[in-house]
Amino acid sequence: MIIKDIVILCGGKGSRLGDITKHTPKPLLKFHNIEFIKYVINFFSKLGVPRIFLLAGYKGNLFKKKYHGKIFNLSKVHVLIEKNPLGTGGALSLLKKKIGNFFLLINGDSINNFDLSLLTKKVNSIGKMFLIENKNYHTNNKLISLKVKKKFVIYKKSNLMNSGIYLLNYKILRTLNRKFLSLENDILSKLIKKNKIEGEVLKSNFIDIGTKKNFLETANFIKKNFLKPAVFLDRDGVINYDYGYVHKYKNFHWRPGVLEALKYLNKKNYYIFLITNQAGIGRGYYKTKDFFLLHKKISDFLIDKKIFIDNVNFCPHHPVHGRGKYKKNCQYRKPGNKMIEKIKQEWLIDIKKSFMIGDKITDKIAAKKSKIKFYYAETNLNSQVKKIIS
Repeated sequence: MIIKDIVILCGGKGSRLGDITKHTPKPLLKFHNIEFIKYVINFFSKLGVPRIFLLAGYKGNLFKKKYHGKIFNLSKVHVLIEKNPLGTGGALSLLKKKIGNFFLLINGDSINNFDLSLLTKKVNSIGKMFLIENKNYHTNNKLISLKVKKKFVIYKKSNLMNSGIYLLNYKILRTLNRKFLSLENDILSKLIKKNKIEGEVLKSNFIDIGTKKNFLETANFIKKNFLKPAVFLDRDGVINYDYGYVHKYKNFHWRPGVLEALKYLNKKNYYIFLITNQAGIGRGYYKTKDFFLLHKKISDFLIDKKIFIDNVNFCPHHPVHGRGKYKKNCQYRKPGNKMIEKIKQEWLIDIKKSFMIGDKITDKIAAKKSKIKFYYAETNLNSQVKKIIS
């Protein structure tokens, strides 16, 4: 994985939406009772990066209150607020001393649905831009009528335009000052003319919520592209052998058929959620950072095989053996079902087609509380998953 950070631009006022954004920034508008920015975070956090930066401007305190310091799929969100409007380019200057690697830059008011493995390819230039077909979008920025020639983006009459998704080398930040700049018009357009931006065409669905017409179409777009069934998986004893408090990668061994099952679930367009009790943290056997490190290595291993886990959820508490703050009768800990319920609130899930696989009675009880079909883990997870789905 070349991507070490995800940066989401959330600073626009959304003036074209009129009164709709009078009190709420565009990315915080809700569709199916879920904020638009959450769909964006859900989709891209599967890349397994440790940090997600939200660059906010208009009503930035709302972003800070709701997202700063929160953890999504083991990625920690940092909200940076521009004191004065800096534009999509100038806002990047806030990252100067915070990023030292390739980062993924995306717009917080648009979303695509595409194969994320396209973002794992090596980039040999200052950056890479992803293009999509322009289906009657009207824009004032210069990143339209584009093509890819000998792997670089060029200006040439076509129906391709910028998708608002970029892979950028941190070195691009060195030239930026805290003044108003347009990323599209002042930075990327110049680099394109110098033949320094690589390109790739996405065959994907796309929507930008910045106009009233698109805003009215967004709910249907999201339902069509992001309403999916889910599989909820316990970890130890289901996807890996349960040796007792597994917290080191060298002791993490996949059970039969798991990798094939995960790839099959991705292909069949299922969300994949891991929900695991991790009382070993509460008991003092290992630390939360050890759990994060293990799952970072698991994520990198899976992404290398083009397999993506949508979310990892864990509960470190134990009502009897937990130490200090971890001694708690927590309803996130199975047989409590708050891990499942939290996921249901933050993701657009077809519950009727969803199911859970676990290896303990506590898993079954949690699933039953959330009215999700439950199956005990069998010897080969791939065979079991295919049998359940068919």
